[in-house]
Amino acid sequence: MPIKTIPHPATKRSFRLGRTRPVARCPRLSLSNYLTRKLPEPPAACDYIKPAATALAEVYENDTLGDCVIAGMAHVVGVLTGNAGGSPFLYNNKQIIGLYSAIGGYVPGDPSTDRGCDEQTALNYWENNGAMPPNSTPAGGDSHRIAGWLAVNGADPSEFRIALWLFENLYFGMELPDAWISPMPSASGFTWNAAGPPDPDNGHCVAGVAYNSHGVVIDTWGMTGTITDAAIAKYATRGANGELYTVVSQDGINKATEKAPAGFDWSQLVADFDSMGGSVSAQHVKPASPR
Repeated sequence: MPIKTIPHPATKRSFRLGRTRPVARCPRLSLSNYLTRKLPEPPAACDYIKPAATALAEVYENDTLGDCVIAGMAHVVGVLTGNAGGSPFLYNNKQIIGLYSAIGGYVPGDPSTDRGCDEQTALNYWENNGAMPPNSTPAGGDSHRIAGWLAVNGADPSEFRIALWLFENLYFGMELPDAWISPMPSASGFTWNAAGPPDPDNGHCVAGVAYNSHGVVIDTWGMTGTITDAAIAKYATRGANGELYTVVSQDGINKATEKAPAGFDWSQLVADFDSMGGSVSAQHVKPASPR
C-alpha cells in the first residue's frame, strides 16, 4: 500500500504517515501485570518535554519517507537522554535512514521499498540491537539499547499515565481518523479528540511525552499536541488495530524505582525482561529508598 502524503497548510511542505499493522503479534509483557494496590497515585500532570525540546522539534525524515515508527523511536530516545541530565541525543539523517533500512527494509534511492513498518518489529530491534543502525555505534558509545518494553492499556487513563510517569514515554501506533489530518495540524498546540472511524490508510506512530487533565501530549512531525483520553481509548487499542507501549530503559528502571519503591513488582519485571533476552540484572536496579 502506498504511503499517504499530507500537505502542511502553513509551510506548504508535505509530511508522511507510514505505520503498518504488525504482521504477527509477538509475545509481549503488559504493564498491568506488575502493578499492585500499593502503587502511589501518579501526579496530576507530568511533563518531560523541555529537556528534550531540540530532539522533539526534529521531523527525522518523516516529511519525505514513511518512517514515522523510526521518528517516534528517535523522539523517545531524545526524551530519555534529555531527561537523564545531559543533552538529548540528536540523530542525523544517515542514522535515521539506516534504522529505517534495518527495521523496515527501506533501500535508499528505491521508492518502492518505502513501505513503512510496525512498532513491534521496531521494539524488538531496539531491545536486541539498540536504537542505532547496524555497525554504526562508535566503540564505547551508547547504542540506546532498552531493557524491554511493555504493552499499555489505552482504555485505562490511569494506566497510561502511570506508564508515562514512571518510564518517561509512551509509544503509540494508530490508524488516524481522516479529521485529524484533513487539514493537517499547522503548529504545536493542536488537539486530537475522538472523531470518525480509524482509517487503515492513515497508520501513524507518535511519542507520548507529557500528560495533564486533558490527555497525553504527543510529539509528531516536530510538533506537540494533545490527544484526549477518549481518543486514546478509541484509536490506541486493539479493537481499532491500534497499539500503545512504554519503552523501559535500564536507567529508567532505576529512576522509576525511586518514584514508586512499592506498588510495582520490579524484581519480576527484571526477571521477565531477562527471560525474553533483555540485558537487565540486579546490579542495574538501585535499592528502593526508604520512605
